[in-house]
Amino acid sequence: MASTSGRSIDIELGGQEVITIDLCDLDPNPEDVLDLLKEGQCKVSVWTRLASEYWRRDYLEAAETIAHAAIECMSLTANGAAASSPPVYALLANIQLAHARRAPKVVLADAREDRLDGARTKEDYHREAAQYLNAGERAAAEGGEGVGGTLAFLTRGIHQLATRSMDDALRSFEGVLAEKPTNVVALLGKARIMYARRNYPQALKLLQQVLQLNPSCIPDPRIGIGLCFWAMDHKAKAKAAWQRSLEVNPSEWSAQLLLGLESINASKIGNLSDEERAQSFLIGTKYIEAAFKANQKSAAAANALCELFLRKSNLKRALKLAERTVQFADTLTLLTEGNLRAARVLHAEGSLTEATKYYTIATEGQPKHVLGAIGMAQIQMHNGEIPAAIHTLDTLIQPPNPQRSVEATVMLASLRAHPRPGVSSSDAAQEKIRARELFDRATKMLEHEDPRPNGTVNALTRAAAATMDDLEMHIEVARLWQEDQPERTARALREALRIGEASGQIDPRLLNNLAALQHMDSHLDTAQSMYEVALTKAASIGGDSGEAMSTSILYNLARVYEDKEDLDMAKEAYDKLLTRHPEYVDARVRQAHMLANVNQVNEAHEILKNALTTHTSNLNLRAYYTSFLIQNNQLKVAKDFVYATLKDYERSDVYSLCAAALIMYNQSRESRDPSPKAIEERKRGFQRAVETYQKALQFDPLCAVAAQGLAIATAEDALGAFSGVSVASLAEETQLRIKHARDALDVFAKVRESLNDGCVYVNIGHCYYARDEFDRAIESYETASTRYYDGHNTSVLLYLCRSWYSKGSKEQSFPAMNTALKYAQMALHFQPSDKAIIYNIAMIRQKATELLFELPPSKRTLRDLELAIAQATHAQRVFASLAADPSPSVPYNKEVADQRRKYGEIMLRRGDEHLTSQRAFEAEAQARLDAARQRRQDEKMRLEAAERAKMEELRQQAEKLAEERRIAREQALEWSREIQVESEEERERKAKRASKKLKAETESGDEAINSGEPKKKRKGKLKKVNDQGEETEQLFSDGDIDSKPAKKRGAKKRVVRDDDEQEAGSGPRKKQYKSKEYISDTDDEMT
Repeated sequence: MASTSGRSIDIELGGQEVITIDLCDLDPNPEDVLDLLKEGQCKVSVWTRLASEYWRRDYLEAAETIAHAAIECMSLTANGAAASSPPVYALLANIQLAHARRAPKVVLADAREDRLDGARTKEDYHREAAQYLNAGERAAAEGGEGVGGTLAFLTRGIHQLATRSMDDALRSFEGVLAEKPTNVVALLGKARIMYARRNYPQALKLLQQVLQLNPSCIPDPRIGIGLCFWAMDHKAKAKAAWQRSLEVNPSEWSAQLLLGLESINASKIGNLSDEERAQSFLIGTKYIEAAFKANQKSAAAANALCELFLRKSNLKRALKLAERTVQFADTLTLLTEGNLRAARVLHAEGSLTEATKYYTIATEGQPKHVLGAIGMAQIQMHNGEIPAAIHTLDTLIQPPNPQRSVEATVMLASLRAHPRPGVSSSDAAQEKIRARELFDRATKMLEHEDPRPNGTVNALTRAAAATMDDLEMHIEVARLWQEDQPERTARALREALRIGEASGQIDPRLLNNLAALQHMDSHLDTAQSMYEVALTKAASIGGDSGEAMSTSILYNLARVYEDKEDLDMAKEAYDKLLTRHPEYVDARVRQAHMLANVNQVNEAHEILKNALTTHTSNLNLRAYYTSFLIQNNQLKVAKDFVYATLKDYERSDVYSLCAAALIMYNQSRESRDPSPKAIEERKRGFQRAVETYQKALQFDPLCAVAAQGLAIATAEDALGAFSGVSVASLAEETQLRIKHARDALDVFAKVRESLNDGCVYVNIGHCYYARDEFDRAIESYETASTRYYDGHNTSVLLYLCRSWYSKGSKEQSFPAMNTALKYAQMALHFQPSDKAIIYNIAMIRQKATELLFELPPSKRTLRDLELAIAQATHAQRVFASLAADPSPSVPYNKEVADQRRKYGEIMLRRGDEHLTSQRAFEAEAQARLDAARQRRQDEKMRLEAAERAKMEELRQQAEKLAEERRIAREQALEWSREIQVESEEERERKAKRASKKLKAETESGDEAINSGEPKKKRKGKLKKVNDQGEETEQLFSDGDIDSKPAKKRGAKKRVVRDDDEQEAGSGPRKKQYKSKEYISDTDDEMT
């Protein structure tokens, strides 16, 4: 026999001997206790109580031994174990579940640091627990007690919860709660299920109920309460709950772990000082270390501690903790984190094959894990598997469930921007577009990176800030946009420069590139200052890299000096550069160019020839030399030189092909020999030029110069009438010219998008001119002149002059002729010795005068006519001078000039006649105008007089109306005073009547009291129902009515009853008096 009391158990042996077992001081070895239990033939409750105490003290093996001994002992009893063994089986199942909580989920066969060879897994213990539960149910069924019961349901629910059978576990716990709503174990189990299903409010409610029922419950419900608060974004309440749990249970590892994680997260808040962040991180580290020390089998604690060792680069300890996390993790998130940290450790130490295995496991478990995808992509990049890395990152940020990761987006953009072998040009262009889009998306994400509402920040915020300050990223963005949007490139470079200045390490190349962009935008002063700073920075670097930077920057600085027309500084910079690097060909080319611009052609030619002697195969040098020869009209030499380039150095050189085509085309166009052989040769020259342009386009489909050359050939019909082919009629020729110009315009419109040069707009103007669209031609020429040539290009000015001249001739417009004359004079200003321009100016003046002579007087003015005659007179002298020019070669026909002079003399003879008729016309027009003006003035004066009369009449009417209103107001005031006086008199009369009436009523009332007679009332009717329900009417006597007439009142309707009708029919109504009862009441009131 045995009995329990307090914290001890009394076991009675066969005789009168009783042995007491102190439960607070149990021997870890249960052999002696087993002997006593067997000898005393104790009840099942004693066995389970003792085994539970061993379990509570963490002696699981001893508890399991006692439980097995209990089953063995009960099986030897007469009644067998069927009736009493189910609690023991339930105890054994719970002990197996306790073992499972400490057992690994999996055992890594290839673990390097955390070896668990021979360890049993959770699944083994869960299987044994299920067997014990089934055995208990069979025993209960054999004993006739059924398979139910609270203990069985709770144990089964705990087992189902451990094996993730959430629905079955919920049914088990709800079955217990249906019978006993305050069962703490069932409430805890249901709360865990609600939390797993993200029903945090319900889970919180259940846990708070547990805390109310049992404040000292183990496991502590405050842990779950804090988790619910954290999930609902109530971080402060969560922390308070965990702190309270740690106060109640100082050895509780869960509270320590959660508080540690909370402190580490708090250290990432941006508004804390460095000291506060360091302190918070230190506190979190201590909590996590204490938590792992309290429970070294916790995957969560091992995972958190692994991250700390990983940051400290203690890779061996970190790998052991990562393997511990993988083996003991019982959730997918922890398993993924463990594999990921193991992969990071192996990646850091260079074991890429093993790291790849762990990364693969992590990404297979959670394909959208950001760090897993980034780590896998890094391994793939290291192995040269760029397409695989792109696919990994693309899968991460693309739907479904796209992840918002700045780092992954920037990484993917960089991979797409990087050229890869085997990618076609079209695919490379598409990859470039995608890279731009990804960089833009990353920039927007960085701009909208905001703290969370409760004051904490996203875990990636600091990393995102580091990404924003990534200098290489901004340089890569600048490189992507440099060909299409220089302003985007400049913005990215400025951001990179800001980062460099913040770090104190400014790269001279950044300054050089920014200065080049400013240089291209014609901000020469800014570009010069930035080049000078960059040159100083590069000189301070030293070494080969510093010298290379200094060389490029010095060349750019010389170009700025050159563009600013500071030729002395530019020459000094080029000389300094060539002194240090005589092989710098571009500097020699610029020296030659500067000399050519100041008409030192021979010196420039010598420099170029010397450069070609040492750098014969330099295609840029050969291209400039070709251009130099063409500009100096050495077309034959240029043609031989460019053919040599194509034959001996590079057959596919696009520049040489375009130059050869240009030379052939110009030679064919300038050929004016009318012989059949020359015409045929001219046609072949046009054909070869067109074929050469087409060949250039084959090598470079985006070559705008070649496309423009073909467009010019199309506009001029180089293969048709222009080459000598006859045309049926002038109308057909005009139609063909308009058609070819329209076709060429389509090409020029596309060329304009890629070639930023004034020649494109000039050619567009030519096409519009050919189509007689002079306004649009003028617009194109104006764009070319103002945007590209600053109004200094003589050819474009002459094109404008021609267009305005044609417009004036077509529209008979003297102002258009004057505008044409203005542009011709501007061209003459830049080329004063050009006799062709002088001839054109005289021609325009004469033509303008002729135009005015042909106009009727109504469409011209005397001033214009006098000006035109004066200009024509001056043109006469010019034509005479040009016709008498002794020069053997002039750009005009002297005979035509003399004929123009003679024509002008004949025309000017009619000048006086035109002046006389114009003066007469204008005098007559002026007279008509004056008469009309006088009539308008008279009419205006008449209207003003009528208006004044009308205003005077209105004024008089207004005064009269005002007087009438004044009189009416005075009358109204008089009437109101009279009414007021009458009212005062009326009030006085009423007061007198009221006093008389009050006196009369007082006297009559006294008489009625003394005599007992009824009191007389005013004339009127009041009804009173007597005791029998009959109505009685009371009338005032006539004696009480004042002799003065009463105030009239409106007639009131009265409801007529049946008895009233009878009385009315019987005769006149009699006076009635109040009853005695009514009088008595009145007497009481009066007394």
